[in-house]
Amino acid sequence: MKKFRLMMLVLVLLFSLSMLTAVTAQDEPFRVAVVSPSAINDLAFSQSMYDALLTIQAEMGEANFVFDFQEGTFVVDDAAVALRDWASSGNYDLIIAHGSQYGSVLEQLAPEFPEVSFAWGTDVNTFGLDNVFAYTAAADQGGFVNGALAALSSESGIIGVVGPVEVGDAKAYVDGFIAGAKAAKPDIEIQVNYIGSFSDVPLATEAANTFIANGADVLTGSAQMVVGAIAVAQENGAKWFGTQSSQSELAGDAGVLFQVYHWEVVLRDIIASIGEGKLGGESYILTLENGGLVMET
Repeated sequence: MKKFRLMMLVLVLLFSLSMLTAVTAQDEPFRVAVVSPSAINDLAFSQSMYDALLTIQAEMGEANFVFDFQEGTFVVDDAAVALRDWASSGNYDLIIAHGSQYGSVLEQLAPEFPEVSFAWGTDVNTFGLDNVFAYTAAADQGGFVNGALAALSSESGIIGVVGPVEVGDAKAYVDGFIAGAKAAKPDIEIQVNYIGSFSDVPLATEAANTFIANGADVLTGSAQMVVGAIAVAQENGAKWFGTQSSQSELAGDAGVLFQVYHWEVVLRDIIASIGEGKLGGESYILTLENGGLVMET
C-alpha cells in the first residue's frame, strides 16, 4: 500500500511539473528579430515595418510580444551575420529580413534551420521552403489613386517621379501612379528618374530640382531618399504624393495624399500560423481591400 501511495505521489508530482512547464511555455512572449536596410524613422520602408511591430505589441501587450530591430543594415553581408546569429540562438519565434536584397541570404540560410520561422519581403517567393513566409505590397493600387489625383491637381500638366531602383514595390508604385495619372488626364506629362539608390538623398534632391526646372508642379517618389524630394516640393510650392509611410508631418502643406503600408495585417496571420505549428510556406500581399494599404492625408 505504501509503495502504491508513493507511486501515486510521484505521478502527481510529475503531472504537476508537466503542467507547470506547459504554463511557463505559454507565458513566454512571442519574440521577433528584424533586420532592415534603413532607419526606423525613415518615413518609408523600414518605418512601415517598425510601426507595424509597435501596433502588434500594443495589441498583444509588451509582456507577450517583444522584438529586436536592427536598423540601417544596408550591407547584405552584415544582415547575413545578424540573421545567422539570431537563428543559431534559438531565442526567436520569427526572424524577419525586411528587404528584397536579403532574399538570396534567406534562401541559403533557412534550410539550415528548419525549426526556425523566417519571413521576408517585398516578394512572394518562399523558395519552396516550409519555414519561410513571404510578403509584399500591391503598391500599384495606391499608386493608381495617387496618380489620378496628382494629374487632376496639376496646373502645369507636368509631374516628376523620383524612383529608387526599378524593382519590387517601388516599381509597382511608379507603374500604378503612371497608369492612374494617364487614366485621369491622358495628356499629362510624367517624367520619371530612377536614381539607382534607395538612400541617396542628394541624388533624389537633384532629380527633384530637375523636374521643377522642367515645369513640374507635382512630385512623388518611393523609398527613404524621398526626404530630399519632399524638401524640394516644399521650397517650390509643389504638391507631394507619398507611399510606404505617412510623410505628412515632414511634407507640411506640400503633402496631399499618402499610401501607408500596414504590415500588421500580415504579421497577425503569420503569428497565428506559427502558433498553430506552421512555420512558413505562405505568401501575403497588402491591398486596399484587406486593409494592408491605407490612403491617408
